[in-house]
Amino acid sequence: MMAGGPDLLIPTVAAIIGLGVGAQILSDRFEVPSIIFLIGAGIALGPEGLGVVTRNSFGDALPAIVGLSVAIIVFEGAFHLRASKLREAPADNVRLVTVGALIALVATAVVTKFAFDAPWDISFLIGALLVATGPTVIAPILEVVPVRDRVEAALETEGIVNDVTAAIIAVVVFEIITAGDAAPNQFLVLFAERLGTGLLVGLVVAVVVWYLLRYVDLSPGNAPQNARLLVLAGALVAYAGADYLFAEAGVAAVATAGIILGNLDVPYEEEISAFKGDVTLVVLSFVFIALAALLEFEDLLALGWGGVVVVLAVALLIRPTVVFLSTVGDRFTRGEKLFMSFVGPRGIIPASVATLFAVELQSRAEELRAAGETMQAAQLQSSATLLVGVVFLVILATVVFEGGLARYIAEYLDVIPMRVLVIGGGQVGRALAERLEDRGENVVIIEVDETKVEAARNEGHTVHIGDGTDTDVLQAAGAGNARIVAAATGDDDANLLVAQLASSKFDVETIIARANNPDNVDAFEDLGVRTISSALATAQALDNAIERPALANWMGELGRSGDVQEIEVTSEELVGRTVRDVGPELPPATLIALVSRNGETTVPEADYTLEKGDRITLIGQRESVREAMSYCNPDS
Repeated sequence: MMAGGPDLLIPTVAAIIGLGVGAQILSDRFEVPSIIFLIGAGIALGPEGLGVVTRNSFGDALPAIVGLSVAIIVFEGAFHLRASKLREAPADNVRLVTVGALIALVATAVVTKFAFDAPWDISFLIGALLVATGPTVIAPILEVVPVRDRVEAALETEGIVNDVTAAIIAVVVFEIITAGDAAPNQFLVLFAERLGTGLLVGLVVAVVVWYLLRYVDLSPGNAPQNARLLVLAGALVAYAGADYLFAEAGVAAVATAGIILGNLDVPYEEEISAFKGDVTLVVLSFVFIALAALLEFEDLLALGWGGVVVVLAVALLIRPTVVFLSTVGDRFTRGEKLFMSFVGPRGIIPASVATLFAVELQSRAEELRAAGETMQAAQLQSSATLLVGVVFLVILATVVFEGGLARYIAEYLDVIPMRVLVIGGGQVGRALAERLEDRGENVVIIEVDETKVEAARNEGHTVHIGDGTDTDVLQAAGAGNARIVAAATGDDDANLLVAQLASSKFDVETIIARANNPDNVDAFEDLGVRTISSALATAQALDNAIERPALANWMGELGRSGDVQEIEVTSEELVGRTVRDVGPELPPATLIALVSRNGETTVPEADYTLEKGDRITLIGQRESVREAMSYCNPDS
């Protein structure tokens, strides 16, 4: 029995799943993209390591396994592509996924062509694949590097959109390669067949799944589980159905189905998203182990200086050019543009689709070789080797260096907003953290109680486990780089101690404490601690509901439809101008309600002249207020 052969299929599959789960756990533990550990595991099990996984491990099933894995991965990315987010995306984000993606594709293809003297078709295939960054490699970096909202939104939008478009473009290019001597006018037919079939099948499947979810009682007792399974089955049916009609049309089908379902009103959406995420983690393991099984170090070494040239061009020349051309203007600071330039790792889609194409090219090469067409077979084999080698090398280099160094790059460029520490993960602390995070703050909750830690993490908050009254715990949580410390525990003594430590040890700009006992408010403030009484705040809210119901109702919408924000005036466009002049230039449904200068706060008259350093309070609709904040303070 050959090592790594079909007889070891069950142990091999079990090992791959185990390593995939382990990679995810290590990723969360060390706060680096899981793809790094998956690549390491793949190499360890592949021909360059233990040799457990080889080209023969899955027999003839490898293309099908990788194909279905690609289907789930593409569907996952497409499902999160919200039309509302694209409509709200500023021009910079739109340029990044359109003009920027086109520049990256063409430039990468040109560099590949001349670095390896490769055919144009394989060069464009590599270029198409290496456009994609992808949320599965960007998200772990953004969890470690909590940059400002505008940077996060740009990188996430780019990753999701380019994941889908790159896969579809690559499919079309691949069809051109495998069409052989097809006439130029047939290329358009190939494109129309694959894309058109994918769009139609994806649309039909999405509508059917949506109808079943919305109007059919799936199960009175277990509807969420059935909804999850139905969506997963729909994705696989879309891929298989389109691929059966026209080879490689399946990717366009799952992308279409994912986009449509993601933008419809689907029941149990959160459960479906969580389930798909778990399934995606499992299939990623298969993709990367399969890629490692196709890879041999001699293939990477055979790339020589050409491989180094492509990696350097993609990471240090093409990527910065794309970012700076796409972000012309003053929405992003120079540091943020540089950070985006040097953090664009390639990952899931390039690896998975390259693996799928390489397997198919090798299969076709074997068929041609058996038919005696050795020259054509050698060309396809060479193309498969170059495809896997270049894509894998770029992935390895960008993920390891950019993913591993992202935080250091962000710190050097000073693009990480200062932290807000919330001491206490109870209901008050979590509610405060949610509001702060909603407006883009970099919030860390400090909590020692295991139940509260679990509750906070389940709600998506970053939690540092420890006693907030301990100086070392505060230091480890980031108090040295904190702008705000909010002591929100149910223990007044603990809140007072936290406030004093934040002031004396870390010189935090804003410190505020919760007083559970109203009798302690005066004592806290006598010690210089800004204090909020839970009892008085509740009484004030009740009074507002009685005497000022309209205001109370509107205040209840803060963070949703309405918002109130205070911002420092730094824009030269506002300095020296009156409120009367500035008002019409603000976004609709936004007003300047208050102006604070030299410690005095007033409701400004129309002829009030703004000065640099004034702190103005903006009130209005949520999105309009956020837009106005950027207008008044471009660095916010």
